[in-house]
Amino acid sequence: MLTVESLSFDYPGTRALDDVGFTIAPHSITALVGPNGAGKTTLLRCIAALAEPIAGRVLLDGEDVHEDPRAAHRAMGYLSDFFGLYDELTVAQCLRHRAAAQGVAPREQAALVERAAARCGIADRMAQKAGALSRGLRQRLAIAQAILHAPRLVLLDEPASGLDPEARQSLSSLLLELRDEGMTLIVSSHILAELRDYCSDLMIIEGGRLRHHGSVAGDGDEAAQIAVVLELSEERPDLDGLLRGLEGITVLSVSARGARLLTPEAAEARRALLGRLVEAGLPVCGFTVERADLQDAYLAHVRAQGPEAGDDAA
Repeated sequence: MLTVESLSFDYPGTRALDDVGFTIAPHSITALVGPNGAGKTTLLRCIAALAEPIAGRVLLDGEDVHEDPRAAHRAMGYLSDFFGLYDELTVAQCLRHRAAAQGVAPREQAALVERAAARCGIADRMAQKAGALSRGLRQRLAIAQAILHAPRLVLLDEPASGLDPEARQSLSSLLLELRDEGMTLIVSSHILAELRDYCSDLMIIEGGRLRHHGSVAGDGDEAAQIAVVLELSEERPDLDGLLRGLEGITVLSVSARGARLLTPEAAEARRALLGRLVEAGLPVCGFTVERADLQDAYLAHVRAQGPEAGDDAA
């Protein structure tokens, strides 16, 4: 579906992307995460053929997007972090304008506009000017514009920004629906809680370099991880040091009365972990498990890698 080969991009005095390469499978939702300034937005702009890399290629279904950017744009939907709208146009006019710009045939525009507006919860705002919309409604309109033409690839940079909790839940359902219809999505955010409900793949970028790319759960059942919540009946000030001395686990959080750990999902691994905790003399009163989420996978990778040298990229 999407292949990025040895992609590099420079701003004056800064290497924003450094030899980034990966492949995105079709019909997937990938979380693109990393600290502020990691290079996430620059990567999305290069994929969208809005920024020209100094080296490397971006292939969409085998075609270099920078050789024919207009054709690539017709196959993609892109929402930037800081987007603009035509404030003097109504919601309906904004959507019709985007449909025309994407080359949608006039006879098909009305149906696509209505569907996109309904999906994003703005069907009742069609006559209202974009400039009069609230921040959250403007965000919904921008998302509707990005998906209106049923693109094969959708790139969303901080799509939940400005949305209330109910709208964020609706966004999660919408993205899963788009995936089920055959679209491939890459969603960027530095807030992992916004991604955990719908992303199955995790891509970590830091300092302009790709640090990790894979399934959230791992490469198979044996690699799947679960979070274990450990509770103690009394305080143990030495708990942190004791846990970090155990092999095969990642300490996600810890206090004197308990901890949250990441461990292999296999039942034998869990049994062995509980046995080691009891043998260490810990007064265990709670040992519950839950499947690891996106934030757990990210923290486990970052802690396994340790601190990286180098400055953050733009």
